[in-house]
Amino acid sequence: MQPVFPSPQTLDHAFAGCSPFLSRSSGSGSPSKRRSPWLARHELYPAWSAVDDAKNKVAKLSDAAMAEVEKATSKASGSSGKIELYSPQFYAACTFGGVLACGLTHTAVTPLDLVKCRRQVDSKMYKGNFEAWGKIARAEGLRGVYTGWSPTLWGYSVQGGFKYGGYEFFKKFYGDLVGEENFHKYKTAVYLAGSASAELIADVGLCPFEAVKVRMQTTIPPFAKTTFGGINHIIEKEGFGGLYKGLYPLWGRQIPYTMMKFASFETAVEMIYSYLPGQKANYGKGAQTAVSFTGGYIAGILCAIVSHPADVMVSKLNATRQPGEAFGAATSRIYKDIGFGGLWNGLPVRIVMIGTLTGLQWMIYDYFKIFMGFPTTGGAPPPEEKIVGKLPGQ
Repeated sequence: MQPVFPSPQTLDHAFAGCSPFLSRSSGSGSPSKRRSPWLARHELYPAWSAVDDAKNKVAKLSDAAMAEVEKATSKASGSSGKIELYSPQFYAACTFGGVLACGLTHTAVTPLDLVKCRRQVDSKMYKGNFEAWGKIARAEGLRGVYTGWSPTLWGYSVQGGFKYGGYEFFKKFYGDLVGEENFHKYKTAVYLAGSASAELIADVGLCPFEAVKVRMQTTIPPFAKTTFGGINHIIEKEGFGGLYKGLYPLWGRQIPYTMMKFASFETAVEMIYSYLPGQKANYGKGAQTAVSFTGGYIAGILCAIVSHPADVMVSKLNATRQPGEAFGAATSRIYKDIGFGGLWNGLPVRIVMIGTLTGLQWMIYDYFKIFMGFPTTGGAPPPEEKIVGKLPGQ
């Protein structure tokens, strides 16, 4: 009968050299004379851990990735090192950063914007976002969920460029007016004035595309298939002024929105850094962009609340204003139809949309500034100098 378990001699032969104790066949402590040719020489292999090995590999990959990022950033910084702060080239670079920040993010949230606009025009059209997307997808396909993405991309790219580039210009302009000594005293007023001035110009570029976007999103089926087809349709039917009939309410929506967006962002970032240990310069690129996103999200929530009534009115005016109807008369008629409560239709959706949107915009914009070698926006104020008095006779 064959034994079920291996004998001690078989085990000893199989695991010779693996035990921390002396082999039985070694006798008084001398190493075993018989050695299997298939056994590994453990003295050549130190203790090994799969976890440590994985950590080392990840660390090497991370170091290689960071080296590539640093190489690309230093290359951009080398070229931007020739760009002086507050020079025309600096403002041009910030304008391009604004194009990326606003154009990409607004286009990404087009499905949210579509439902918001339709519910603002007719609050009974959909009960919620998911029901709305389901109905639109069944009726028009996935493309229908992104109705209006083209005028959104064009319009908010133009607006973002003028807004961010203009803000950098006007912030420096008004800061120079109050003087360096008074800047920290009146900084909130400088932020408000700079952002308002930039948005006043940016909305002139946005307005035609916003008119096409709103009409495209609130007419079923959409009145035009392409952005410039929609612009031509409006001009042929209403003249060039038809593209700008929503400019005043757009200013009413966007200027308070942008003032809150920039001033509250600067304040939020300053507060975040004031609570963090050390100075802003002590933190790396990832940490600074994370602070930018957090400050931007806080600012976005405040922006959504402040500008929402005007946002509803813009949607209503672009969708229902009759040709030749005066702005005041149209606004009065719409308000009588929807009342004060109607001005807040779609607010929860807009808070989520604008909060995420604004956070991502500031993160993209500030990361672009880091990539170009520029300092990020906002930060803790410099510490106040302590004046030490002298005792009499000293």
